[in-house]
Amino acid sequence: MNNYIALIITFALSMVFLRSMDFIAHRGWMDSKLSRKVIHIGTGPLFVLCWLLFRDTPDARWLAALVPFAITVQFALIGFGVIKDEASVKSMSRTGDPKEILRGPLYYGIMFVVLTLVYWKDSPIGIIALMMMCGGDGIADIVGRRFTSPKLSWSSEKSIAGTVGVFVGGWVMSVVIIFVYIQAGIFSAPVTNYLLPITAIALAGSLIESLHFKDIDNVTMTLASVLTGSLFF
Repeated sequence: MNNYIALIITFALSMVFLRSMDFIAHRGWMDSKLSRKVIHIGTGPLFVLCWLLFRDTPDARWLAALVPFAITVQFALIGFGVIKDEASVKSMSRTGDPKEILRGPLYYGIMFVVLTLVYWKDSPIGIIALMMMCGGDGIADIVGRRFTSPKLSWSSEKSIAGTVGVFVGGWVMSVVIIFVYIQAGIFSAPVTNYLLPITAIALAGSLIESLHFKDIDNVTMTLASVLTGSLFF
């Protein structure tokens, strides 16, 4: 596919997903905490799967990175109050304060831009790290709230259920996306070759996420996943 057409499709699908979640949250059909995490979990896999639409040319990663870059700039403008968007604020903030978007959601977008440019489809490291951020960190909060379990001794705001959710969610999402990339012919090794590295990355990501890094776990856990992945790939 022509890369500019791929860019348009990727941007359109991303915006449809985001605006749909904004609409659902704004209408009160889903509370803001849950909608925030659904966006967190769903945006990443959708974007990474859209990479498969791009031809392998030098400009492909730069064009693809324009999508999270544009969305991240929009987040920043909403957070600073330059753009008034109550639906986005309701769907992406915990308390309705636009400045909250300048923390977690903004860091989320920045990590997508950076890892798209650095790793692209050349290495599974970026893909797995992004899936840990989406599936791991995103699912942790949902699981932690829905299942009662003891708190971690080293982090009073984190629970055992949430930490297990980080591992399982990140592991499953990483395996699924890597499997799709293998079927698409991007990676040649069988999926079994990736299970041990993904498990190690998921363990490292879960450990870092369990620490008390308020509002920056999108950065700390993702970087921990990248560093661990560099030991295997």
